[in-house]
Amino acid sequence: MWEARDKAAKITGSQYPMTWMDYGPVWVRRDYWESLYHRWATGPWQERSQVAKRNRAAHSEKNVHTSGSVSYATHGQKLRHELERAPTFRELFDRTHKRKGMDDYVNENT
Repeated sequence: MWEARDKAAKITGSQYPMTWMDYGPVWVRRDYWESLYHRWATGPWQERSQVAKRNRAAHSEKNVHTSGSVSYATHGQKLRHELERAPTFRELFDRTHKRKGMDDYVNENT
Protein backbone atom coordinates (compact mmCIF):
# COMPACT_ATOMS: atom_id res chain seq x y z
CA MET A 1 0.00 0.00 0.00
CA TRP A 2 2.99 2.28 0.59
CA GLU A 3 3.77 2.09 -3.13
CA ALA A 4 0.18 3.09 -4.00
CA ARG A 5 0.37 6.14 -1.71
CA ASP A 6 3.79 7.08 -3.05
CA LYS A 7 2.68 6.76 -6.67
CA ALA A 8 -0.45 8.87 -6.07
CA ALA A 9 1.65 11.52 -4.32
CA LYS A 10 4.14 11.63 -7.20
CA ILE A 11 1.42 11.84 -9.86
CA THR A 12 -0.43 14.64 -8.08
CA GLY A 13 2.70 16.39 -6.84
CA SER A 14 1.05 16.63 -3.43
CA GLN A 15 1.58 14.97 -0.07
CA TYR A 16 -2.00 15.74 0.91
CA PRO A 17 -4.06 12.50 0.68
CA MET A 18 -7.31 14.18 -0.42
CA THR A 19 -5.68 15.07 -3.76
CA TRP A 20 -5.04 11.38 -4.48
CA MET A 21 -8.74 10.65 -5.00
CA ASP A 22 -8.52 9.72 -8.70
CA TYR A 23 -5.16 7.95 -8.55
CA GLY A 24 -5.82 4.73 -6.70
CA PRO A 25 -4.35 1.44 -7.91
CA VAL A 26 -6.52 -0.64 -10.23
CA TRP A 27 -6.47 -3.56 -7.79
CA VAL A 28 -8.20 -1.58 -5.01
CA ARG A 29 -11.94 -0.98 -5.17
CA ARG A 30 -12.83 2.70 -5.46
CA ASP A 31 -14.79 2.77 -2.18
CA TYR A 32 -11.87 1.14 -0.33
CA TRP A 33 -9.43 3.65 -1.81
CA GLU A 34 -11.69 6.52 -0.71
CA SER A 35 -11.82 5.23 2.85
CA LEU A 36 -8.03 4.83 2.86
CA TYR A 37 -7.15 8.32 1.68
CA HIS A 38 -9.72 9.80 4.08
CA ARG A 39 -8.02 7.90 6.91
CA TRP A 40 -4.55 8.99 5.76
CA ALA A 41 -5.68 12.63 5.89
CA THR A 42 -6.69 12.45 9.57
CA GLY A 43 -4.61 14.17 12.22
CA PRO A 44 -3.79 11.06 14.29
CA TRP A 45 -2.62 9.11 11.23
CA GLN A 46 -0.50 12.04 10.03
CA GLU A 47 1.05 12.41 13.50
CA ARG A 48 1.93 8.69 13.70
CA SER A 49 3.35 8.87 10.20
CA GLN A 50 5.61 11.81 11.09
CA VAL A 51 6.80 10.12 14.30
CA ALA A 52 7.62 6.93 12.39
CA LYS A 53 9.44 8.92 9.69
CA ARG A 54 11.57 10.70 12.31
CA ASN A 55 12.33 7.42 14.08
CA ARG A 56 13.43 5.72 10.86
CA ALA A 57 15.69 8.67 10.01
CA ALA A 58 17.19 8.88 13.51
CA HIS A 59 17.82 5.14 13.80
CA SER A 60 18.70 4.13 10.26
CA GLU A 61 21.22 1.58 11.53
CA LYS A 62 18.37 -0.35 13.13
CA ASN A 63 16.65 -0.85 9.77
CA VAL A 64 19.48 -2.45 7.80
CA HIS A 65 18.90 -5.97 6.57
CA THR A 66 20.12 -7.66 3.42
CA SER A 67 17.07 -9.88 3.03
CA GLY A 68 14.79 -7.34 1.36
CA SER A 69 11.25 -8.63 1.14
CA VAL A 70 12.28 -12.24 1.76
CA SER A 71 11.04 -13.38 5.17
CA TYR A 72 13.23 -14.92 7.85
CA ALA A 73 11.21 -18.11 7.50
CA THR A 74 12.11 -18.33 3.81
CA HIS A 75 15.78 -17.66 4.54
CA GLY A 76 15.61 -20.34 7.21
CA GLN A 77 14.15 -22.85 4.75
CA LYS A 78 16.81 -22.04 2.15
CA LEU A 79 19.58 -22.41 4.72
CA ARG A 80 18.08 -25.69 5.94
CA HIS A 81 18.19 -26.97 2.35
CA GLU A 82 21.78 -25.75 1.80
CA LEU A 83 23.12 -27.04 5.13
CA GLU A 84 20.95 -30.18 5.19
CA ARG A 85 20.14 -29.40 8.81
CA ALA A 86 18.34 -26.71 10.78
CA PRO A 87 20.38 -23.49 10.78
CA THR A 88 21.45 -21.95 14.05
CA PHE A 89 20.19 -18.51 15.02
CA ARG A 90 23.68 -17.12 14.32
CA GLU A 91 23.73 -18.60 10.80
CA LEU A 92 20.32 -17.12 10.01
CA PHE A 93 21.32 -13.76 11.52
CA ASP A 94 24.52 -13.69 9.46
CA ARG A 95 22.58 -14.55 6.30
CA THR A 96 20.26 -11.59 6.79
CA HIS A 97 22.80 -9.04 8.06
CA LYS A 98 25.96 -9.63 6.00
CA ARG A 99 26.69 -8.60 2.45
CA LYS A 100 26.62 -11.43 -0.08
CA GLY A 101 30.05 -12.94 -0.61
CA MET A 102 31.55 -10.78 2.13
CA ASP A 103 32.27 -11.50 5.76
CA ASP A 104 31.36 -8.05 7.05
CA TYR A 105 28.06 -6.87 8.43
CA VAL A 106 26.09 -4.17 6.64
CA ASN A 107 26.31 -2.06 9.78
CA GLU A 108 28.98 -1.87 12.47
CA ASN A 109 26.33 -1.91 15.22
CA THR A 110 24.97 -5.23 14.05
